[in-house]
Amino acid sequence: MDALDDLDLRVSGCRACPRLVDWREEVARTKRAAFADQTYWGRPVPGFGPPDARLLIIGLAPAAHGGNRTGRMFTGDRSGDVLYQALYDVGLASQPTSVAVDDGLELYGVRVTAPVHCAPPDNKPTPGERETCRPWLVQELRLLRPTVRAVVVLGAFGWQATLPALVEAGWRVPRPRPAFGHGVRVGIDGSDGSVGGGGPDGGGGPEGLELFGCFHVSQRNTFTGKLTPAMLREVLSTAARAAGLGK
Repeated sequence: MDALDDLDLRVSGCRACPRLVDWREEVARTKRAAFADQTYWGRPVPGFGPPDARLLIIGLAPAAHGGNRTGRMFTGDRSGDVLYQALYDVGLASQPTSVAVDDGLELYGVRVTAPVHCAPPDNKPTPGERETCRPWLVQELRLLRPTVRAVVVLGAFGWQATLPALVEAGWRVPRPRPAFGHGVRVGIDGSDGSVGGGGPDGGGGPEGLELFGCFHVSQRNTFTGKLTPAMLREVLSTAARAAGLGK
């Protein structure tokens, strides 16, 4: 088991936020009628993708009947339908759908994660729950440090979680901290300037990376046209090029 697999295993056993634990387990017991014959995951949902990913996508939190049911980020819900179709369209996924953990989907140089790993009521984790969950994102960033060169953040909530996590993981975020916006692109320096560069092994700081903002792939955004497939593909393809991936 590599370090990222170990992290994913530890994430899936977390019970740090009582409200989220109660909610995710209640949803897993009561289920949605359409999935009444399925066994829900009902636990924190770890990140998904190869351990040497060059592009990291950071969302919000698992959906109650999506990731909380299937056990994989953006899998089994309409937000995932939009995201994985776009990743497939730009050559970063093996197929355009993500319906179950055993559906054969592979991501090419991309990992998908979230700042909150449990499904929250009304899809709204609290800022306190985001802070409690942040150490997992920091550890994930540190483990991806050798390869990650670009990060796409879906939505303002994730943006607010990602900036301090990057600092804790050893990168230097500009001040004043950049504001979220769709299509925003920010260069992040590799070292925080501390002794040893802030890396977990003391071997110097991480490489620099490009940070991108993108409207979240929520149904509200995609149904109203605030985020169109073309807009999403543009951000993903630009980020892929910045990461050294894709065409």
